[in-house]
Amino acid sequence: MAVIDKGSKKLLNAWAFYDWANSVYTLTIASSIFPIFYSALFISEIKTVIAFGFEFKSTALITFVTAFTFLVVAFTSPILSGVADYVGNKKNFLKFFCYVGSAGCIGLYWFDITPEKIHLSLLFYFMGLIGYWGSLVFYNSYLPDIAYPGQQDAVSAKGFSLGYLGSVLLLILNLLMVMKPEWFGFDISISETIKNSGSEAEISEALKTAKDAASFEAMKIAFITVGIWWASFSQYSFYYLPKGTSTGHKVTTAVVFNGLKELKQVWGQLKLDLRLKRYLYAFFVFSMAVQTIMLVAVYFGEEEIDWGGDSEKTMGLIISILVIQIVAILGAVLTSKASSKFGNIKTLIVVNFIWMTLCFYAYFMKTPMQFYIAASIVGLVMGGVQSLARSTYSKFLPETEDTTSYFSFYDVAEKIGIVIGMVIFATIDQVTGTMRNAILFLFVFFLFGIILLFRVPKERV
Repeated sequence: MAVIDKGSKKLLNAWAFYDWANSVYTLTIASSIFPIFYSALFISEIKTVIAFGFEFKSTALITFVTAFTFLVVAFTSPILSGVADYVGNKKNFLKFFCYVGSAGCIGLYWFDITPEKIHLSLLFYFMGLIGYWGSLVFYNSYLPDIAYPGQQDAVSAKGFSLGYLGSVLLLILNLLMVMKPEWFGFDISISETIKNSGSEAEISEALKTAKDAASFEAMKIAFITVGIWWASFSQYSFYYLPKGTSTGHKVTTAVVFNGLKELKQVWGQLKLDLRLKRYLYAFFVFSMAVQTIMLVAVYFGEEEIDWGGDSEKTMGLIISILVIQIVAILGAVLTSKASSKFGNIKTLIVVNFIWMTLCFYAYFMKTPMQFYIAASIVGLVMGGVQSLARSTYSKFLPETEDTTSYFSFYDVAEKIGIVIGMVIFATIDQVTGTMRNAILFLFVFFLFGIILLFRVPKERV
């Protein structure tokens, strides 16, 4: 196959299309159907679970596991990126994490909170999460390889937009399966005894129970569709993305730790680049809060909002998720245009101010309408801050061919920030018994993020 030139439309589209493939994980597993499914596993009002020898609040457990996964990614990604640089084949690592993640999604079909199965279930959850975030280390590092600086904001935004569009399409299919399971062949029949001799109330209750069971099974099937979608659509990106510069070197023990050495070298180079160093400080702080909110938003809505009933809760959360994703497409585009007109840093300051205000607002919101308003604003700034943060870092990089190491450093900073944010959030949730106190605390991170962004020099120093 002929090598496609850097900056070509076909290569840019192939890179952006991986967002179409993998974003279904973040929407269906991380943000929507899995949180609803996870909550439905807990029948009693007191939502606790025994795992690893301790009793956890259900939301705190999943948050702690998520934090642990990011810790693993933070420590392994520099090692793997160092190996990728040495052998010159980052595509194979991208593929590996893609397939681990898709397998984890499929494995969630068997997720169960019973003591005998909880640890295997959490392993599948771990695989999906580490597959997604592990692959992003190598996916993001492709950006300066496939696009010129003037193209990077636009193609980064295009990737996020394709991701939102593709994930919404699959989510709509999954939601139809959950809300109308009978349309997809799921059994909602009731026994002949109840049908023939039961009262109207008994028949109605039996039908509701049967449909709830079918909807629950549809959620499990949805996890399988995510795994298949992710692995299948990634093939287009894998076909066109360059393999890397092959060196012919074999991996030795010394090479395994080469990535850590490269991180140390990058840190040394950052000391000579004040603008990039200060931007990374700011990114570390505000990304910590952004990613934490995005990972716990649905759990917060499920637990803290007064929906009035289970069916209203499910429908309300679904509506909120769709609003976030649809508005996020517009948000990513608007943020890209704003950065072109006003500059990346000024735009990031405004976006962070909006996030900061949302934390304060979330502490007081109780009604579904208030949650819908918050969801709309989250959607507007969610895609924008992710896309712009990534492209800003890419544009601030010095002239180098070692982009994987620089993006590995970026990803490690992001993951360690997420670990800190998630652990703080889960601890406050576990100790105080409410997620409201935890989300209000994130206000502080956005405030410090804004202060640090103001300190980023306009030019490289």
